[in-house]
Amino acid sequence: MSYKALAILLFSFISFHAIADANDESLWNNTLKAKYFAGKSIEESSAVVELTAPYRAEDPSLVPVQLLAKFPQSAERYIKTVTLIIDANPAPLAGIFHFTPDSGRADLATRLRINSYSFVRAIAETNDGKLTMHKVFVKASGGCSAPIGADLDAIMARLGKMKFRLEGDAAKDQPTQVQLLVSHPNVTGMQMDQVSRLVQPAHFVDRIKISFNGKTVLSAETDISISADPNFRFYFVPHAAGELKAEIHDNKGREFTGSEQIKL
Repeated sequence: MSYKALAILLFSFISFHAIADANDESLWNNTLKAKYFAGKSIEESSAVVELTAPYRAEDPSLVPVQLLAKFPQSAERYIKTVTLIIDANPAPLAGIFHFTPDSGRADLATRLRINSYSFVRAIAETNDGKLTMHKVFVKASGGCSAPIGADLDAIMARLGKMKFRLEGDAAKDQPTQVQLLVSHPNVTGMQMDQVSRLVQPAHFVDRIKISFNGKTVLSAETDISISADPNFRFYFVPHAAGELKAEIHDNKGREFTGSEQIKL
């Protein structure tokens, strides 16, 4: 199947599912819950994580979302994973994010593409196996098909470049907030290049691993709903000075690494 035909198919999928309203749980209840969490009980509450996003997105291809964990990570009690789902997107599963006690906090901020009025859901799994969901409704349209916007050749020239940005100074044995910025077009397979006028094949980051001194503090499997030039704000706990390292993999098999020396 050509990429143009695939794009048409995806648009047909969107058209088939009428634009949701803020009371429409049909996609979740009839399809998505069984697909991603078959046979599992999910409590709906903001007691574990709270998800925030704008009710009406200014730019559907760059919708800021933030996860706030309601307790710190510890060996006794911690959030293992948070799954982000956008009900009405062509690929609803935006990402599965894995945390550890060394994350310090399971807070996360990133930017999403939202293709239609939709619920966005965060389903957290704690280390006792319990699932808790918090959801918000976002009014947005066309985020997955929005034009790439710049010369793709120029974007590809900086492919895989990374930068860490610490929020203040790192403190020993304390949760430290950091932002990872990655240069990558995260092409959805539904976008037309503004120069060639051709629908571009999907090319997106699909795996992320971030470690400090060799110990994983955050990892994720991601899909096309993560915005171009992905960035992630998260926490880690430095017990000593050392190396903060990011390893990125995309769906074309390319791998990139970046690192930052952390001083205490």
